[in-house]
Amino acid sequence: MNFRFKALIRLLRRTAVVTGLGFYGFALAQARPETVASGLEDPWGVSFLPGGRFVVTERPGRLRLIGGDGKIGAPIAGLPAIAAGGQGGLLDVLADSGFEKNRTLYFCFSEPEASGSGNSTALASTQLSADGARLENLKIIFSQKPKVASRAHFGCRIVEARDGTLFLTLGDRFSRKEDAQKLDNHLGKVVRVNKDGSVPKDNPFAGKAGALPEIWSYGHRNGQGATLAPDGRFWMTEHGPQGGDEINIPQAGRNYGWPVITYGENYGGGKIGDGITAKDGMEQPLHYWVPSIATSGMAFLTSDRYGAAWKGNLFVGSLKFGYLDRIELKDGKVVAEHKLLADGRARIRDVKQGPDGLLYVLTDEADGKLLRLRPN
Repeated sequence: MNFRFKALIRLLRRTAVVTGLGFYGFALAQARPETVASGLEDPWGVSFLPGGRFVVTERPGRLRLIGGDGKIGAPIAGLPAIAAGGQGGLLDVLADSGFEKNRTLYFCFSEPEASGSGNSTALASTQLSADGARLENLKIIFSQKPKVASRAHFGCRIVEARDGTLFLTLGDRFSRKEDAQKLDNHLGKVVRVNKDGSVPKDNPFAGKAGALPEIWSYGHRNGQGATLAPDGRFWMTEHGPQGGDEINIPQAGRNYGWPVITYGENYGGGKIGDGITAKDGMEQPLHYWVPSIATSGMAFLTSDRYGAAWKGNLFVGSLKFGYLDRIELKDGKVVAEHKLLADGRARIRDVKQGPDGLLYVLTDEADGKLLRLRPN
């Protein structure tokens, strides 16, 4: 194989990575990554602020503003105590839909027990000071019960619904997977609360004996990706064990099966429970991966900035294999998947569509980056 032919092969491979067309995809790349900011330590969540700014969390327990020029600000003061370690720390962040008027942010984090023996996922509301230097009027509006001595499976993605309520994904804390099937706790659940932490009257278990009223859906394992679809429905990704990562569209009061049904198996092999994948009264995932890709953030692309082929696609990050999955949907089903950014092999932690209609990606590394996918 001569030098020129080898160079052509390398060029085609790079093109295929970004277009998702595969090795023989003879087409111009539809997007190219550019670095907005670098030097972030294990960034976990990003949200957009007016003026082209970003607010980003770092898992060790720092919240930062990033300017439109990519300049990273000093850590914002005023965070509560955080149980950082393992998978825990400062996790997702979301700017309120009315941020320009109320300067309100929501963030979720691993909240330590006063005794220091356990922790759980908590959701806070706060206001960013006018100078962006500190948090004000901070209030914990939801705290997962019970607290558990664990450093794993916090879940912790926040989504604002069209009616102004907040969805929050909650992990099963790894050691308490059976509790995902019980309604007297918040482990392995999606919860829905009002912005002040009160319970919406139309929550499916509100007023029902033996059930916690914040619960929206249950039987989840560890939801680390969530978004609102163009039609207003709440979607999420969740980690399976060894195999069986899922996309679900949680509906009120429904049971999503974990750990009774799963397409995965125990780490190292061996069935989970009875080793079944379906059971009456339990919902099937919209889509699942075997082997697991370690799903993370997710977003729908509603803009036409990348052309018609990408509009309406779902984008999901892979932590394990280090790529952004472009997912084509038709009639409510996954019909094709395309690996983007796979050449970098960076852990993709979050993906969001910005106000400019472009996709933004966080890489979860010691030298983490905020990337923008720039259309060609």
